[in-house]
Amino acid sequence: MTRCAHWHRVPVALLREAQERLASSCVDSAVQCQLPLHDDGEHYGFLDDLDEYGTALWLRWLGRTEAELVALPDCPMAAPGPDGEGCCLFVGHAEHHTWEEATEASST
Repeated sequence: MTRCAHWHRVPVALLREAQERLASSCVDSAVQCQLPLHDDGEHYGFLDDLDEYGTALWLRWLGRTEAELVALPDCPMAAPGPDGEGCCLFVGHAEHHTWEEATEASST
């Protein structure tokens, strides 16, 4: 599985809002979509974890349209086995979990 190659610059107003909402005020000025490779539909770039346990702040955008900040709960899925790696995406994401990428890479 290959990660989406789309990047989006975080608009200055959203950058400031994110800095106010996050525990660490360090926010990247551009983010890469963390979903599996796709061209159509929404893209999601991870900004940072929120103070609320199990919730993160994401930048969501569609094509070249305006972006918005969204607080989304973490995906609760983990790889099989006692030491299964957790998914680094959010609840309801499309396609594969992030740990499936490592599983597919190691099996080839």
